[in-house]
Amino acid sequence: MPSPFPGMDPYLEDPAFWSDFHATFINYWREALADLLPAHYEARIDEKVRLIEVAPSRRKLIEPDVAVTQRRPSRTPSPAPAGAATLEPVTIPLVIEEETHERYIEILHRPERSLVAVLELLSPANKEEPGRSDYLAKRNALVRHPIHLVEVDFLIAGRRLPLENPLPPGDYYALVSRGDRRPDCDVYAWTLRQRLPSIPIPLLSPDPDVWLDLAAVFATTYERGRYARSLDYTSPPLVVLDDETRRWVMEQARGSNGRA
Repeated sequence: MPSPFPGMDPYLEDPAFWSDFHATFINYWREALADLLPAHYEARIDEKVRLIEVAPSRRKLIEPDVAVTQRRPSRTPSPAPAGAATLEPVTIPLVIEEETHERYIEILHRPERSLVAVLELLSPANKEEPGRSDYLAKRNALVRHPIHLVEVDFLIAGRRLPLENPLPPGDYYALVSRGDRRPDCDVYAWTLRQRLPSIPIPLLSPDPDVWLDLAAVFATTYERGRYARSLDYTSPPLVVLDDETRRWVMEQARGSNGRA
């Protein structure tokens, strides 16, 4: 079933679904690029694994991609041998760092496989601390080299990426930063009510840009992810919206009732 929304589906910002959507979208984004790129380019999915300390209240917002957990019964310490000198311990919780996986796409030039472009789909961990600083550090290191950077933001929530001037009005953004035109960056903005656009993916000169249809990639991701079966369109989305937009969202969502 297609999404009830003309463009991005705000219900996918739910932390219970975002990680799966992110991984699935990256996969079909790479597949779409493989059909568009000239023969002397290749698109590969790479992944950065990061350990972060997460407060208990935020642990449901940042999760590993696949996790299997099992509760084991706690054991009481064995008694010390008779006559041994002992101390009473003080019980203090450990600091437990959680593992996050950040997938992105690299476009490489063949045959030397030199890096041409990095394509990012932003996640909540990129837009809020503790992960935002790490992402911005990676971003700053990247833009010091003549490598193209494409960043797609499908999230209404969270802080926007820093630019010298304010972003144009919109709910969603694609930032195309060409390695040979910095510090200038092309910003594509659209609203929740609009269809997802096509955006250019720059390559090495003299090769022309390839144009990627975000709407087509999203449609495949939504269908193959079977999200119509799982998203609860009877309740408002978790993302914060103004009253008028929220009413419009609920009207669109009501049209999906009974489809899945």
